[in-house]
Amino acid sequence: MKSLLNRIAICLLFTVAFVGPGRAKPAKSLRIFFIDVEGGQSTLIVTPEKHSLLIDAGWAGDRDADRIKSAADLAGIKRIDYLVITHYHGDHVGGVSAVADRIPIGTFIDHGPDIEDSDAAKALYAVYEKVTSKGKHAVVKPADGLPFKDIQVEFLAAAGDHLHDPLPGAGEANPYCGEIKDVPADASENSQSLVLLVTYGKFRFLDMGDLTEGKSLDLVCPNNLIGTADLFLTAHHGMAPDNHKALVWAVHPLVVIMNNGAHKGGSPESWQVIHDQPGLQGFWQLHYADDAGADHNVADDLIANTSDSSDGHFIEVHAYPDGTFEVTNSRNHRVQQYPMK
Repeated sequence: MKSLLNRIAICLLFTVAFVGPGRAKPAKSLRIFFIDVEGGQSTLIVTPEKHSLLIDAGWAGDRDADRIKSAADLAGIKRIDYLVITHYHGDHVGGVSAVADRIPIGTFIDHGPDIEDSDAAKALYAVYEKVTSKGKHAVVKPADGLPFKDIQVEFLAAAGDHLHDPLPGAGEANPYCGEIKDVPADASENSQSLVLLVTYGKFRFLDMGDLTEGKSLDLVCPNNLIGTADLFLTAHHGMAPDNHKALVWAVHPLVVIMNNGAHKGGSPESWQVIHDQPGLQGFWQLHYADDAGADHNVADDLIANTSDSSDGHFIEVHAYPDGTFEVTNSRNHRVQQYPMK
């Protein structure tokens, strides 16, 4: 009996040490999986009540769909309640058919028709339409949301339009807008990308999709309509100039995750803007950016995939309603906890 009591005491001490003094974490967390789809995007969000939102489906074929299904299995879910397609480029929408073959999808969400009309774009969109015709489908616009009960999901941009009224607590003048130079117009599907803000209590996660510079800056200049976010997924895979200082520094994230590939995104210019942001406490990458050089990559233990032989590892976030969260690298099991702002 004494031995059993000693073991219980040790377990309690470990729990207190892990959680930290004076605070007990809630039993349920919001889980976010940043899945490695080799320079595309696929982000799986699982709510505390086990409802699910998948943002984009990576490239066509088995590889990315299998990785998405593995993340869903790990999270213990058997269906995707909402599949949000930010826009119709192949690294975001290509995997929809293969994902739908592996796991039931409740409702497909997008910004409306594809604006690109190349043969390749038309073929990709036709496949997507065929899959969505078999299920529920909804088109969203800025200020729309999704009917989750335990988290809040808001769309801040869609189909080239954006939020026009500031979110609660936002709306202040952005001092970094004066550094903006001429911004070229973008007529690609990237300009149509959905932008999502996910809120769980005090925790806020901002996903910019592939929204490019001009449309992104509309959300924060001359006034910041978004406010701040605890966790920020880089715009357009960390490409420049789409992660402008006026965007990143205004949103002022505590932690940034770059969804780059080995040879896609992760530009030195964007990396430096993020790295230099005052108050930044964490910077993680899905891949080592081979073309950026050692000076523009984070430490290896904060990178999920450091070489071609290590592909397929993901980054996972557990977030809590008090604003605290922790980030885990599945490759090396490195865990870092972050306090609320």
